[in-house]
Amino acid sequence: MIGQNSGLILIVDDTPTNLDVISEALSDAGFDVAIATSGERALQQVERRLPDVILLDVMMPGINGFETCRRLKANSITCDIPVIFMTALSDTDSKVEALELGAVDYITKPFQEKEVLARVKTHLQLRRLTQDLENQVKQKAFELQTSQLQLIQSEKMSALGQLVAGIAHEINNPVSFISNNISHAEVYIKDLLKLIDCYQHYYPQAFIEIQNEIDAIELEYLREDLPKVIESMQAGIHRIKDISTSLRTFSRSDDKLPVCFDIHTGIDSTLLILKHRLKASDIRPEIKVIKEYGQIPKINCYAGQMNQVFMNILANAIDALEERNVGLTFQEIEVNSNLIYIKTELSADSKSVLIYFKDNGIGMISEVKDKMFNYLYTTKQVGKGTGLGLAIVRQIVMEKHCGNITVNSEFGQGTEFIIEIPIN
Repeated sequence: MIGQNSGLILIVDDTPTNLDVISEALSDAGFDVAIATSGERALQQVERRLPDVILLDVMMPGINGFETCRRLKANSITCDIPVIFMTALSDTDSKVEALELGAVDYITKPFQEKEVLARVKTHLQLRRLTQDLENQVKQKAFELQTSQLQLIQSEKMSALGQLVAGIAHEINNPVSFISNNISHAEVYIKDLLKLIDCYQHYYPQAFIEIQNEIDAIELEYLREDLPKVIESMQAGIHRIKDISTSLRTFSRSDDKLPVCFDIHTGIDSTLLILKHRLKASDIRPEIKVIKEYGQIPKINCYAGQMNQVFMNILANAIDALEERNVGLTFQEIEVNSNLIYIKTELSADSKSVLIYFKDNGIGMISEVKDKMFNYLYTTKQVGKGTGLGLAIVRQIVMEKHCGNITVNSEFGQGTEFIIEIPIN
């Protein structure tokens, strides 16, 4: 016998005798029972509480059973509820119509209680098996999707890490060569200028050919400008070294266990890599980045994956700002500057690090906001987005680091991502 509260059966019939007999038999068998005396009341009932099976009479005042069934099947919330018709109409056409409307069974009156109970139990069991199967399919689909994301993420980071690390290594060799030789060149140039000074001291009246050459090369300007050229070259070398360091920081390979990582270093290295996208262009002024770094400790995390999170979010922020700028003049954009605001702080309980990324870009409509972390969902044009970026971000933050990510966004008002990562 099926236990109490094992299923809710809605009986729809305008005949009190039928209601009494069937409800008593179902209650004795351990079912919860609800009753309705018309199709209209049945539709109202299902809005308040969804039954597991509906026993539906055909001949009723108002809307008949066929129309009631049609409306139930047209509603996405109630369309999967098994409907068993109970009617005195035993002709083939009525049975066919009932089944075509989506009914799962058809019992002709006068009915036998045992038959009704047997059919209710069978269809209730089938419904539960179907629901279990659907849940298993959803779970397996989710697991497959997760494994695909992990594989894509792993392959992407591995390939990116090898590429960037290789570039950084190749940059280091010529940069080191140039850097080492610039210092020697600076000494040699100073020695040569000193020798020229010595010649001019002892031979103030130069031959006409020498004087002409001095005038041609603008010796005095050369004396003044050459140290600036050397200084500029050294600044360029330092800049390349910083980029190389940032590339190595960004592309660092993750070990099997988390490592101690400075969040600020990761964000700064990501910003340096994206600097070319932040600079002013012919159609817009620069995107200004305002950083408000709090006093936060290093955290145990997969550093390379966290850098990937920062890269995806910042790249999306730049895209949103550029989308907002479409159709505006350079002067109109300057009035409302392109801004990205980055803030870090400890959580109130000091157990997590909070990282805020906020932009004043185009923002998101509610539909996009609801789907933004979905696998393969993208609003970008074909060839410009895979729909994997934010799905991977969510997986890295929530599954790999047991953290949390929330989004505040309104269309036309910009977007804010808040990432929370446990310290331990």
